Amino acid sequence: MSTRQNSVLMRLLPFLAWFPMTRESLRADLLAGITVALILVPQSMAYAQLAGLPVVYGLYAGFLPVIVASLWGSLRQLHTGPTAMLSLMSAAALIPYAAAGSETFIALSLMLALMVGILRLALGLFRLGVVVNFLSHPVIIGFTNAAALIIGLSQLNKLVNVPMPRSDWFLGDLWVVLQQLGSTHWPTLIFGLGAFALIFVLQKRMPRLPGVLIAIVVTTLASYAIGFERTAKAGLDAIQDPAVRAQVMQLDQAAAELKRHNETAARLQSELSRAEDAGAGLDALLDLKADITRAQAAADALGDRMMTLRIQLHQIDLRRQTGPAGETRFVVAGAIPESEPLGSGQWRFGGIAGGEVTFTGGGEVVGAIPAGVPGFQVPHIDWALVLPLLPAALVMALLGFMEATSISKAISAKTGQRIDTNRELVGQGLANIVGSFFHAYVVSGSFSRSAVAAREGARTGLFAIVSALGVLAVMLFLTPLLYHLPQAVLAAVIMLAVFGLVRVAPLVHAWKVNRPDAVIGIVTFVATIAMAPALANGILLGVGLTVALYLFRNMRPRAEILGRHPDGVLGGIDTHNLPAVSEHYVALRFDGSLNFVNVAYFEDVVLQALERFPQAKAVLVIGSGINDLDVSGEEKLRALVEQLRARDVSLYFSSLKRQVLAAFEKSGLSAVIPHDHIFKTKEVALKTLDACYGTGRIGPVLSA
Repeated sequence: MSTRQNSVLMRLLPFLAWFPMTRESLRADLLAGITVALILVPQSMAYAQLAGLPVVYGLYAGFLPVIVASLWGSLRQLHTGPTAMLSLMSAAALIPYAAAGSETFIALSLMLALMVGILRLALGLFRLGVVVNFLSHPVIIGFTNAAALIIGLSQLNKLVNVPMPRSDWFLGDLWVVLQQLGSTHWPTLIFGLGAFALIFVLQKRMPRLPGVLIAIVVTTLASYAIGFERTAKAGLDAIQDPAVRAQVMQLDQAAAELKRHNETAARLQSELSRAEDAGAGLDALLDLKADITRAQAAADALGDRMMTLRIQLHQIDLRRQTGPAGETRFVVAGAIPESEPLGSGQWRFGGIAGGEVTFTGGGEVVGAIPAGVPGFQVPHIDWALVLPLLPAALVMALLGFMEATSISKAISAKTGQRIDTNRELVGQGLANIVGSFFHAYVVSGSFSRSAVAAREGARTGLFAIVSALGVLAVMLFLTPLLYHLPQAVLAAVIMLAVFGLVRVAPLVHAWKVNRPDAVIGIVTFVATIAMAPALANGILLGVGLTVALYLFRNMRPRAEILGRHPDGVLGGIDTHNLPAVSEHYVALRFDGSLNFVNVAYFEDVVLQALERFPQAKAVLVIGSGINDLDVSGEEKLRALVEQLRARDVSLYFSSLKRQVLAAFEKSGLSAVIPHDHIFKTKEVALKTLDACYGTGRIGPVLSA
């Protein structure tokens, strides 16, 4: 095979570079893969819940996408799969359009993964990985810190076992949880804190052990042993208190009405799409949009009403009794006093479906997980939501790529392996596209799992395939064993993973280096928290501010009138409190290109310099910082030369770069600014102008 053919084959099938494998590399990849699998399984389940999905979808995302990304990615030690940040962003993007965990929500999660995959693949194929440079370091730090806090605090309700609303304002939802801390279910909190302490101790004392997996095994066994989950089902008549029974009926009726409004909104949205395709009149389209808005508003109001009822019912302590005929009855034991929170012997309202009420007397567990591998299914595309979800999908594509790139750079600095960012985009894109056809939601590179793989000595992407096979074994054989895993333990796993991402030092360092950049990072942090769960809005604001600051800096680049230090070195007269080089000509440094963004500022700088030195008959622009000249710059220069000539002032340049001199020639500026007004170096220019203007005498200008 020729070298060219081999190169093409390597680009199409990059995993061929793994071969030939040695016994040593195989052993290293096998051990690294098993170790990563022990972390991947619990993380996948925890992150799926963070994404608003059943835990099995985390296992699906930890299977095929992991294999595809390892085969077509760039860095051999990078592990792809579910991540905390993108899981939360996926849920935040979709909650306005469907209830978390519903069939519609699951379908939209798969569609969003497909969109993210297509965007990443397109960025990679068109070699547009450089777009990630729009995410400045302070913006990334501010966003990451905010996202980590939001992710961690979003699990607080599971740690104390109280309801949490899922509205479009995270801080309001969190406040509702904080108000319910008096209703904390102490056994649930003990499980969560116990898992947190066990993982923390194992990571500090025995870091090579799979602390997360050990904590899950221990707490699952303990949950099974003590009967942590206790549920009972009965009809509405089992509730003896009429007021409580009425509240449960209201909740059931509100749920049915909410379903009708959602169905109406979906039907109207379909009608709107058909009407737009058919070219319906503006009035008809506006009427349909108004009907959709009313249906959605009614649905939102019902959702708020249902959450209020759930919180009220959750705070009522119930006792289970046996009636005269042996029937199960539940009587109110009273509202839970703050000093006497729910004990293990009491019951609470759990939910209602089909007229049957579920009561819970213990904590929440993962429950039944479907066994088996995910089947092939083409993702359902809701075309009406493609455009509304596109901004979130683009931000997720860029953030996931940025996360994977930062991980890759950190690992490659130790391994010396070259990173091809565009190929990594292709691998990540293919992983999301293929995964969406096999029930996987959005995935990206994981810092924690990649770091473990590098620490364990992984040599090739085979280790990731081994970890995916570990997930496959769990899906096929071990899902029944996870039934009794407490939800609070998964919440502790997420909290422990994300709170470690909070870093204040980089923002403090940015404040010392460049305060405007640090301010943008802080604004990004505050905005992300304030606008949560719409995390994409926070980082988009940060990017917008970064671009605005960049444009502002380019609109007003550094420009200063020059004087001389006692040793003859040039310096700014205002910065260093120096006298000007002469009262009869001005030496000016301009550190910016002459283009449409800042050429007006250049004109202002020259004219303001002449106002400060009214006796000056010449202006010398030291142009070593001028990198290019566009049409707007050329036109403004012509006008400025004519304006100065009318005032009997000449304009000179020195130290211009080759491309700028070429632009002078091509544009015909040399006819306006002749060659003897352009000097190669500032030393020659100053010597010449000093001879001609230094004493106020105007003489012939020497050639440069």
